[in-house]
Amino acid sequence: CGGAGDAATDAANSAGSAATDAVKDAISKATIPVGGGKILSDQKVVVTQPTAGDFKAFTAVCTHQGCIVSSVSGGSINCACHGSSFDIATGAVKNGPATKPLAEKTVKISGDGITIA
Repeated sequence: CGGAGDAATDAANSAGSAATDAVKDAISKATIPVGGGKILSDQKVVVTQPTAGDFKAFTAVCTHQGCIVSSVSGGSINCACHGSSFDIATGAVKNGPATKPLAEKTVKISGDGITIA
């Protein structure tokens, strides 16, 4: 007999699948503005689209003192803690006090979704 153990496993698998789908939905191409980006705080990643169809991803952890970056605007990834900003295309420092760029992540695009490694 299957019993409660199988039901619990099925529920856990469904929840895991739903969470994966939610992450894909959160970073679908449609939600990343051209010339801007989106911060995924839970995953500590920022995804940008510097030019139409060109997607980049970086760590969202500021290289200055480890804050999570706060916004993406004006071609910059911005950290509110101490005012550092980084280029949305390269992750390079545009404004200190940070001295190191944000580490780039690998972006894979399939259909309507984006995955980051």
